[in-house]
Amino acid sequence: MSSFGIQPEDYLEPRCLLCEEPYGVKPEVRPVPQSRIVERLNEYMAQRDYAGAEKHLLYWLEEAKLGHDLRGQLMLRNELIGHYRKTGDKEKSLENAFSALGLLSTLGLDGSLSSGTTYVNAATAFNAFGDQERSQVLFEKARNVYESIEGTDSALLGGLYNNMALNLFALNRYDEALSFYDKALHAMAKVDNGRLEQAITYLNMADVYAAMLSPEEGEAKVYECLDKAYDLLINGELPDMGYYAFVCEKCAPTFEYYGYFLAAQDLNERAEIGYNRST
Repeated sequence: MSSFGIQPEDYLEPRCLLCEEPYGVKPEVRPVPQSRIVERLNEYMAQRDYAGAEKHLLYWLEEAKLGHDLRGQLMLRNELIGHYRKTGDKEKSLENAFSALGLLSTLGLDGSLSSGTTYVNAATAFNAFGDQERSQVLFEKARNVYESIEGTDSALLGGLYNNMALNLFALNRYDEALSFYDKALHAMAKVDNGRLEQAITYLNMADVYAAMLSPEEGEAKVYECLDKAYDLLINGELPDMGYYAFVCEKCAPTFEYYGYFLAAQDLNERAEIGYNRST
């Protein structure tokens, strides 16, 4: 009999090829630099470098996996949901949505602000790719979280209400959509540079009025919304130029659709100027 007693190698399994740690040993967590990742991501987006943004996020996702950083993985999955939604990759966007939702339970974050943000991101992706019913369930879960936590940031509430209204519009629940757009306007009025999100909300409201009212009744409401949106976009202090450019570019097609051709041209020109200044 050995005089050295029982050693760890006698009862621990060899290193797992998947987790890279001996069974029974809690791996050391090496957190990824979340703030730096987001800062660099914003730089890629300001330059409209979507390929660079994807490569950046996937690199850090692998680092988070290797470092057993579940919170970092959750943050990166959330960013990837939005990235693939914007680039139209349904499979990858929803894959990351399911992964992020799973991480909430693993981390025990159900009911936290992080869970609310994840519900919103996943719901927005499901809405974008045509699954409005699943999206609505997730938006309701996000609303329950945000409204139950005292002091929830107005920007989070505004984003939730605006996206929730978009989904209700897709479900042809027009009155409810307008109600949540109104909530979004009030929430974003409390946010620095929230006027840009308010402008987007007014354009979304124009679509609702155009759908629910007759052409005669809807025309005045639509034009009222367009005028308010344009005023919010061109007046006031300019925020981060990259984001301003993104919003102008996003809004221009709606103005063009409703016959505001000069406004659309102006916004496209502002977008180009903003992107050039942010590089």
